[in-house]
Amino acid sequence: MTPSRETAGAIPAPPAWVRRPASLAKAVTAELVERIVRGVHPPGTPLPPEPALCEAFSVSRTVVREAVKILQEKGLVQVRQGAGTMITPPAMWDMLDELVLAATIAEDESLTILDDLVVTRRVLESDMANVAARLAGPDTVERLRELVDRMDGLVDDPVTYAESDRAFHDTIMQASGNRIARGVVRSLESQVINTARYMGRTERTLCVASNLGHRRVYERIAAHDPEGAAEAMFDHITEAWLVRRSGPADPVRLRR
Repeated sequence: MTPSRETAGAIPAPPAWVRRPASLAKAVTAELVERIVRGVHPPGTPLPPEPALCEAFSVSRTVVREAVKILQEKGLVQVRQGAGTMITPPAMWDMLDELVLAATIAEDESLTILDDLVVTRRVLESDMANVAARLAGPDTVERLRELVDRMDGLVDDPVTYAESDRAFHDTIMQASGNRIARGVVRSLESQVINTARYMGRTERTLCVASNLGHRRVYERIAAHDPEGAAEAMFDHITEAWLVRRSGPADPVRLRR
């Protein structure tokens, strides 16, 4: 990750939000998260000292200390005796954290982070589709059929189509009974669902192709075919992302 145009380690001018928001510590934290991810304060370098941060953000030491504590919880800094507060390598950052993930996606021109997010979804949802094919009762199967049929009629309305799309996937996740996997997927999706980079293209032909994938998943679950359902979900998530994706032509991280 390369530093931005701002000088690495320097204290930029105070941001526009210094108008005393309700939680100054959270506001300072959000700004520092963005600066760390952008490389203004690179990994392995110290975070500017408290007095400098207090002056830069026009806040008290108490606010700065709370912000640093939150940064520690997110894995972005470590407080080292005698060395100060050091910026950690990206491998130590909490990528499930909303601020960290959003800032990283915004800086990632290669779409590597979104590719990894899709791979994570693919692994978890394929497994949940496998379990759902074994456990789904008549009500769940009927619900999936209704959603697939409804989406056939929504291919000209991408916004409403997307709502039914999410309901289809969530019905399968609930049927699997895996609350942890469902929680991870829902958390990741909620943070990127409104970003143009993730949503990508939405024209009619893509909705049609997407729902063909949904129908294959539904058919395998209705047939109580765990392996078939897992494979159909894996293919559907991969193909749907590849047609929406607008980054480099060779997304190697999706290969299996």
